[in-house]
Order: sequence, then structure tokens, then C-alpha cells
Amino acid sequence: MAIIPQSLEEAELEVLEVTQTIEPSLTYALLDGHIGGKIDGIEAIQQFIWKAIKTARNRFLVYDDQYGSELEDLIGASVTRELLDEEIPRVIQESIIDDDRIRDVVNFVVTNEGDKVFVSFTVLLTNGEQVESEVEV
Repeated sequence: MAIIPQSLEEAELEVLEVTQTIEPSLTYALLDGHIGGKIDGIEAIQQFIWKAIKTARNRFLVYDDQYGSELEDLIGASVTRELLDEEIPRVIQESIIDDDRIRDVVNFVVTNEGDKVFVSFTVLLTNGEQVESEVEV
């Protein structure tokens, strides 16, 4: 017998079936700066989205350098409103897309009301569901 099999019959192939399992998203609810009860599912995902967007990246040692967003730096920069309207969706998408429950972030709508900027968007989940979100920047 050769070191490398010459045919499939000669090779002893083991077929592995791989399935992706999404871990539960059970976490504690954050209510007005205090920890509340436990939440799971869509509610936990919505909390993750809000928290990841609102947390400044590389500012807090408890988080790795991939967690959070750079919105605070972007808003503080002296750039045009048009550039903000283009960059805000990119920064939001980068802050949440690496979560294994999220497949894509689409349908961004940026609206300005005085000094405030509101961003609404749709988060497509890996389980086929979608979450409508809105944040004030």
C-alpha cells in the first residue's frame, strides 16, 4: 500500500458532519445603569447592539480591542454632515457585525433633528429573523 491512497476505495475516509450551533444569548438586563433580571433572544441581541454602538472602542480595559464603536471619535471630528451620514452606517456595522448571531446590517436611514442624529437600521440574524434598531448618535 502506498503512503498516499491511489483510490477512494483504498482510502479510509471518515465523513464528519458539522453543524453550527448558536450559543444562548442569556445575559443580564441593563436598566438605567443597574443590572436587572435576565434576558435572552431578541431582547438580548437588541441590548448587545445598543451597548456595542454606545461603548467607545479601546477606551475600557475590560473589553478587547474589537468591542465597541468609534462613533464618539467620528462625531467629535470636524467633518461635513455629508461625510458623517456616510461614515456613521459603516462604523455601526463594524461595531456589531462580528457577533455570531448577526449575519448583516442593512437599510440605514440617518436623520438629523437639530443637533441630534438618529440612525435606524435592520439587523439580519443568522437564524433568519431580523431586528429593527434605532440609536441616537
